[in-house]
Amino acid sequence: MTTLTNRSISLSILFLHLTDHLLTNKYHVMCTGPTGTGKTINIEQFLKKHVSAKYVPLITGFSAQTSANDAQAFLDSKMEKRKKGVFGPSAGKEYLIFVDDFNMPQREEYGAQPPVELIRQAIGQEGWYDTKTLEFRKIIDCTYIMAMGPPGGGRNPITERVKRLCNVIGYVEMEESSQKIIFNAILGHFLDKFEKDVAKQASAVVDAT
Repeated sequence: MTTLTNRSISLSILFLHLTDHLLTNKYHVMCTGPTGTGKTINIEQFLKKHVSAKYVPLITGFSAQTSANDAQAFLDSKMEKRKKGVFGPSAGKEYLIFVDDFNMPQREEYGAQPPVELIRQAIGQEGWYDTKTLEFRKIIDCTYIMAMGPPGGGRNPITERVKRLCNVIGYVEMEESSQKIIFNAILGHFLDKFEKDVAKQASAVVDAT
């Protein structure tokens, strides 16, 4: 059976170990690297399979159209009131909040990205303001992990004010042999529903691209 190269497997194990060690000690994490380096799948695998019952994963993603209100509404909908002005997960639990495509929101005229600033405020000031009452909502027992690719192709540079609050894990390009294994599996599964003459072209298409 074909497997990923030892180097790729070792890197995945290393990244999972670093992620586990940082998040469970309440250090916020920012994972960066080119598309196809396994950021999202590694993080989701960790959140779904490698955390104890104490931790509750919340998974969301940003797009070019995401607004600060969208992000805040999603997170507020998951929070319970712990006491006056204080919100968070159920007592005894901790949220691990994964934001994928963190640098996708469009930049405003002077460079700000409101959804990114919301997360920056949540990390740096432990909360945000209620959009209706304008009262500050303290958010507790939440640790954030973000994933993003390098600027370009719709992705934007983000403010240093966010980066300084996070531990950065840099993902590197996989070896070509590992990339071929992954894309052969994806394309092969998709083409299974086609006629055999079409389905068997998966490997050639991957090699060509």
